[in-house]
Amino acid sequence: MTETELAEGSWVPQACTLPTAEQPLRLVEFDDLFAWAVLGVQRADPLRARLELPAEPEVAARAADLMTRETGCCSFFSFTLVATGGQLALDVAVPAGYVAVLDALAARAGLGGSS
Repeated sequence: MTETELAEGSWVPQACTLPTAEQPLRLVEFDDLFAWAVLGVQRADPLRARLELPAEPEVAARAADLMTRETGCCSFFSFTLVATGGQLALDVAVPAGYVAVLDALAARAGLGGSS
């Protein structure tokens, strides 16, 4: 996945099956989650990122709902919500062909959803 294979002006890959008209709404949902709940972003390696979240049931439920819906249109994502030791994290993994998508998602999350 190259930068040119991302939809213009966003981190949405061309492989996304979400109807084009719905993509801006989904981006707003991600930006809202990023601004509201992401405390930090760590990259374990080029294919994985970890988003640190507040360890609160509402945050876990909201993240799980969004990630479940996202895998319906972007099946290349692998999301794992991890709650352990009083901490909550969202692990995001992609295959090698989608590193640019993960890079853009992690950068956006690190900025609190700002472009």
